[in-house]
Amino acid sequence: MLQTHLLSVLVWLPIVGGIAVMLAGERAAKGLSLGVALLTFALSIPLWTGFELGTASFQFVERVAWIPSLHSDYYLGVDGISLPLIVLTTFTTVLVIVAGFGSVTKRLAQYFAAFLILEGVMIGVFAALDGLLYYAFWEAMLIPMFIIIGVWGGQRRVYATMKFFLYTFFGSIFMLIALIYLYLKAGTYDLGAFYAQRLTFHEQVWIFLAFFAAFAVKVPMFPVHTWLPDAHVEAPTGGSVILAAIMLKMGGYGFLRFSLPIAPDAAHYLSWTMIGLSLVAVVYIGLVALVQQDMKKLIAYSSIAHMGFVTLGCFLAWDIVAATGSLHGAVLGLSGAMVQMISHGLISGALFLCVGVLYDRMHTRDIAAYGGVVNRMPTFAAFLVLFAMANAGLPATSGFVGEFMVIIASFHANPWYALLAAVTLVTGAAYTLWLVKRVVFGAVGNDEVAKLEDIGGREFLVLGVLAVAVIAVGVYPKPLTDVMEPTLQHLAELLSASKL
Repeated sequence: MLQTHLLSVLVWLPIVGGIAVMLAGERAAKGLSLGVALLTFALSIPLWTGFELGTASFQFVERVAWIPSLHSDYYLGVDGISLPLIVLTTFTTVLVIVAGFGSVTKRLAQYFAAFLILEGVMIGVFAALDGLLYYAFWEAMLIPMFIIIGVWGGQRRVYATMKFFLYTFFGSIFMLIALIYLYLKAGTYDLGAFYAQRLTFHEQVWIFLAFFAAFAVKVPMFPVHTWLPDAHVEAPTGGSVILAAIMLKMGGYGFLRFSLPIAPDAAHYLSWTMIGLSLVAVVYIGLVALVQQDMKKLIAYSSIAHMGFVTLGCFLAWDIVAATGSLHGAVLGLSGAMVQMISHGLISGALFLCVGVLYDRMHTRDIAAYGGVVNRMPTFAAFLVLFAMANAGLPATSGFVGEFMVIIASFHANPWYALLAAVTLVTGAAYTLWLVKRVVFGAVGNDEVAKLEDIGGREFLVLGVLAVAVIAVGVYPKPLTDVMEPTLQHLAELLSASKL
């Protein structure tokens, strides 16, 4: 019974658990929220172990009538694209809950409840196979994050919250228009019907641009990226972690799930634009990160640059097929994009947690306020250096794998793409090492740094688990790529087949 409805349990357990945490009050908030998060993560493990490799078909499918008059169903399922992102969501939420035990002091029950409800809704986004259901989860996701930033954020939290909401909501309106148009054409909101629907070239272009408005903002792609640094700086640590580790991935997921298979001809026609914007993000935003004085802003701009690899890997496919006549390079690019999403989720989440550790002690994110942290916090410094090296793409860490796959795929398409993409290895190392040098090494910067105490058991557990995950994916990514490859092979085949 549980196996049959496992996805529904994963969606609704944290939502119901979040409501229960609010009703239970402050005293029970920590234990109950952690219990719900751990149970949700535990239930996501059978999703992985029970997933059948070697097939691109959706698995753990649930389907019941939802709004019959609109031919919309409560339709859930997972494949090699959505499964890793769901497990990443359940895994990250546990760490965010644990990390919040020591850093959140006001409205504790509401804080943990917001994250649990957000977890359930995000899983719904990755599992929904009905367009209307997907849109309902997509929009519902904005509410708890709006509250998290607006209530527990920094001094400019209202500005950051409104900017985040307006950017993402405005883009979502165009996605809704595209979904309604596809419904009128196909007579259903079933994604399978959307994939099979024949569309003219002009229809595909408009549909692609409508989806682009929603997904480019969420990634975020240049030039609609400006909401992200503000949101990160003002969000509490847990909000920054979820925003970077999970919510940004929904833009990349949307391109893979909707834009590419529904409008392949338009995506082919506009691929040069997408590749160009991706390379601008990789190169230009990396240079912007170099001049940041706020640790969170530096990591936020780093996220935009690294997510440029995701969109680059997604839209290289046609150039690779045209240059080589084979789908192998296209699948490599798509696989690199997926691995990069998972890797970035782990690394960016870890870096924001590290910033949170320092902020809880000194209440500043200004890089100039630090210096010589290793002298007072050697264990913490070891973790920060590891995650910084992973962020710079050090081999044997997860940060190397996805970027390397995308760069190799870029060579198949155009060596100049690969050269420009590889620039991020230089700029990434520059701003990351510059951050480490100014914060971690050197003499103790001031009296406040001299009073710092090293991380305790709870912080060591959170950072240690992430360190193991970063190294595990970097050393042996095969279990991850084995899950993804059949689905991405099928997606590459859909891309190569014109709908005209």
